[in-house]
Amino acid sequence: MHFAIPPIAAVPGLQSRIDGKTKPPGSLGQLESLALQIGEIQQSLTPRLDNPQLLVFAGDHGAACAGVSAFPQEVTWQMVENFLAGGAAINVFARHNGLQLQVIDAGVAHAFGPRDGLVDAKVAFGTHNYIEQAAMSSGERDAALARGAAIANNLGEQGCRVIGFGEMGIGNTAAAALLTHQLTGTPLADCVGRGTGLDDAGLARKQALLARAAERAGLPADADALTVLAEFGGFEIAMMTGAMLAAAERRMLLLIDGFIVTSALLVAARIAPAIVDYCVFCHRSAEPGHLAQLRALRAEPLLDLGLRLGEGTGAALAWPLVRAAAAFLNEMASFASAGVSEQS
Repeated sequence: MHFAIPPIAAVPGLQSRIDGKTKPPGSLGQLESLALQIGEIQQSLTPRLDNPQLLVFAGDHGAACAGVSAFPQEVTWQMVENFLAGGAAINVFARHNGLQLQVIDAGVAHAFGPRDGLVDAKVAFGTHNYIEQAAMSSGERDAALARGAAIANNLGEQGCRVIGFGEMGIGNTAAAALLTHQLTGTPLADCVGRGTGLDDAGLARKQALLARAAERAGLPADADALTVLAEFGGFEIAMMTGAMLAAAERRMLLLIDGFIVTSALLVAARIAPAIVDYCVFCHRSAEPGHLAQLRALRAEPLLDLGLRLGEGTGAALAWPLVRAAAAFLNEMASFASAGVSEQS
């Protein structure tokens, strides 16, 4: 798949428009750089954040049955049911912050049938156990990428300018740790966290299992990102990667959540490095591997709340700040319009 994502370019007059608002220069801190980014993405002095969507991609991992998580695999489909019933944290935050929520079945090991609010994009009923073999075939990986891209393109046709990314999948912090280790060169031990709440013994077991998976794959340090994705990824991670690339190609703003979502972005950034220009890094996760990801992407998140829930909750919580950045750019008076004297 080919994606044409150019680096964002300066917009004449945009920085002076920000500087000319009735405030000391730079006094709105990160909101000012965020307003500049949004304007440059849309190539507009008056950007709009129309039809914002938050997509939660769900998938199961074969390695979950090997003991890389504190929770059993069936929690994935049970939490999807919770999303559809409106009872999860992401439902609450999306409702209160004006985000339309959709759940994407990328590869859950469960048959849901047609359901309101559920997009059936299932590639398979979960990935293979990457401790023993590649998580997915190249064909399955490419199908997940293509279906993610199609979802983003369809939203673009409906006037969506902002997509927030979230995920659900028991075992997916383990997959994200392997992707991060391979794509950033960070020691595996520094990428592995407690996920859903492993105790010390569970964390040691997870580290040992992931070391076995890395040894089994035997990938070189410069392995192609798509090869790495097929070896260790999940269908939800691959589908997010495709959706991110297509969304950036359409000049959408991407709200990047935590550790698992950023692992999908690591793959996307290897395919099209300019995609990082289109991303708002919403929060710094408590998962240790997220620090390695942020360093590799040279990213500074908006929030640091100690979150490690996933689901897109960090993206939903950061959304009001993104709206505020666009709002001050569009609605705040300038020194000239308000008749206020500027700094001498």
